[in-house]
Amino acid sequence: MTTPSLQPGRGIFRRKPIDSIIEDGGDTGLKRTLGLWQLTAIGVGGIIGAGIFSLAGAVANEKAGPAVLISFLIAGIASAAAAFSYAEFAGMIPKAGSAYTYGYAVLGEVVGWLIGWDLLLEYTAIVAVVAIGISGYFNELLGFLNIDLPLWMMGAPGTEAGAAPEGSYKINLFAALLCLLIAFILNQGMKSAARFETMLVYLKVAVVLVVIVVGAFHINAGNYNPFFPFGISGAFAGAATVFFAVFGYDAMSTAAEESKDAQRHMPKAIMYSLAISMVLYVLACLVLTGMVPFQQISSESAFATAFADVGLPVLGAIIAVGAILGILTVLFTFMLGVTRVGFAMSRDGLLPKWFSKTHPVKQVPSRFTWLIGIASAGIAGLLPIGEAAELTNIGILLAFVIVCAAVIVLRYKRPDLPRGFKCPGMPIVPIIGIVFSIWLVTFLDPVTWLRFAAWFAIGLAIYFAYGYRKSKLNEVITTEPPK
Repeated sequence: MTTPSLQPGRGIFRRKPIDSIIEDGGDTGLKRTLGLWQLTAIGVGGIIGAGIFSLAGAVANEKAGPAVLISFLIAGIASAAAAFSYAEFAGMIPKAGSAYTYGYAVLGEVVGWLIGWDLLLEYTAIVAVVAIGISGYFNELLGFLNIDLPLWMMGAPGTEAGAAPEGSYKINLFAALLCLLIAFILNQGMKSAARFETMLVYLKVAVVLVVIVVGAFHINAGNYNPFFPFGISGAFAGAATVFFAVFGYDAMSTAAEESKDAQRHMPKAIMYSLAISMVLYVLACLVLTGMVPFQQISSESAFATAFADVGLPVLGAIIAVGAILGILTVLFTFMLGVTRVGFAMSRDGLLPKWFSKTHPVKQVPSRFTWLIGIASAGIAGLLPIGEAAELTNIGILLAFVIVCAAVIVLRYKRPDLPRGFKCPGMPIVPIIGIVFSIWLVTFLDPVTWLRFAAWFAIGLAIYFAYGYRKSKLNEVITTEPPK
């Protein structure tokens, strides 16, 4: 009896042989320095951030009311189903690139390219969204300290904070500078950068625990009524937006080649980081909507404003400082993710090799990191948070669909492959991830679809003009014709 297998294929659906990916243990240009708890910290750092400090308030105020808690639970279920699929792949294919590499190996090059191209935009936009979220807390802190900065530098064009005299330039300067700061930190080497990340994750979790414990004493049960002020559909619509807040482990998995024992540690780090984050999200949402009527929750600095409203302005200012420092970890995780996806695509020949050149001493893809830093700074400085946030969700949801589908295909096509972790409930759990992800996409604004389609069209043009011809798989097929 023969074992079913995935053949390499030809044309745009040619695949990277999984066995060769697993066996390739040579010099990748990246340095293995990350242990289990550093990986978990990166995952928690990517999940808990602007979602809890900014988006939770915006969704409660505008879409779901106290039912923002339900929004997080719905999004968490969809994310957990996908997380199991990511964990199986991470324990089986411990290589940089995450969903890009998984899709390339199982569903073909053009699918891998589209996912990689998708993630380049989504992760870059996430970095920008989070930087904008931090700037809201920065403005709140300045107000508490009675510091007035020029209005032109405090918000993007069209935002209230960015209001400035007609004819003058407007930019969210603080958000833009944060993106460049994270690029600088990542370029100092993974060991130093991970130490910085872990320290801030501990600080962030401490801030969230303070919010939960202190805020619990100021809950007014009457604020939970009505629980569904926008109807149940409002909670579902809110889930499509807060989904942004319940992934991050996917970006962490792009650092597989910098993990000391990726096949054992990656699956555990994915599950640990999501579990820790969801518990904190649920408790924080209960406290936020119990402290303040949903109509009064700030969309930009929810918790800092809430504590000020209940007579604790000093604690609100401390939370603002903690939020600014803590949310930096999200910038770190997703900028790390996008640079490793770009690194993997460049190494495979789908993007110019210039991008995968690593620093000779720091052993990080410094060129691509600075490119992403500059691009995310531009988005953060010039776009409002709402437009950028929805753009990120559609791409990540599509990536989740691909990974969940690919894990089903591979389980039945290559059951012989060693797996450090197996997704439970196969194929039901991955199918739940697929259905939830597609369903959540339907709640996004049609304009988001148009922007996404335009980005995909550009990506396909680049693939056929450059990537298809320069792909390393194309070189193999050209030099070694099939027997």
